[in-house]
Amino acid sequence: MAAQIPESDQIKQFKEFLGTYNKLTETCFLDCVKDFTTREVKPEEVACSEHCLQKYLKMTQRISMRFQEYHIQQMKPWQPKQDSWANPGREILRHRLALRDCQQLLH
Repeated sequence: MAAQIPESDQIKQFKEFLGTYNKLTETCFLDCVKDFTTREVKPEEVACSEHCLQKYLKMTQRISMRFQEYHIQQMKPWQPKQDSWANPGREILRHRLALRDCQQLLH
């Protein structure tokens, strides 16, 4: 049975998402939209906006991967010598579950 996320945490996550979305939108808009003399969006502006978004997503994914790698390196001293999933310590299990959750978010 999957654990339910408390409503307060859901609201916090949604607020963080909106903050990130708004910052990304503003950044790409300021970098890409230059002509305000027409109602039409120019193809160059569309291409720039798409490139900006793709670059942000790739950067975010790369940071997440580096964070995971760092986290795994930090966990090595805590892992049992046999590295068995059969009976890991409570702390190790918690960190492995956190890593799995991060990986699911990336896919």
